[in-house]
Amino acid sequence: MLFDLRLVDPITEPTVGVVARVAELLDRKPEGSFVVVVEDLLGDPVVIRNGPFMNDGRPMPTRYWLVNKDLRHRVSVLEGAGGVGRAEESIDAELLVKTHESYEEERNSHIKDDHEGPRPFGGVGGTRRGVKCLHAHLAHWLAGGPDPVGEWVISQLTEGKA
Repeated sequence: MLFDLRLVDPITEPTVGVVARVAELLDRKPEGSFVVVVEDLLGDPVVIRNGPFMNDGRPMPTRYWLVNKDLRHRVSVLEGAGGVGRAEESIDAELLVKTHESYEEERNSHIKDDHEGPRPFGGVGGTRRGVKCLHAHLAHWLAGGPDPVGEWVISQLTEGKA
């Protein structure tokens, strides 16, 4: 599964069927607009890219979301085994800050300059420093983002550490 993925060119909004499939994978209806950016070779969504706001106008800090159940479970096992702390120890702190800054900049570039009201904040997983959520980092990396934590997660999963 880890290597049977492909980036998708998200040129259109998802179909009703794709929205239903993502809802099934998440066990709930998505609360905002999204496009599929990574899928498996059968066309099943693996990573979605969220808009910066939910349907009700609340900020959505998490731009990239891991929706594949198998990967989510494996990353949860890694997190439960102390993966967040190990990732923070393994990744250069300054590089991690740059990752958060570029993630935030990319997400915020999709917010109109004249937007009034609350805005999403932070970088990967809604934080500005450290590691908060391995799922969000992996989703960002799988979607082609420069994310050393996501790369670290993939190496842990391929080495069978989760």
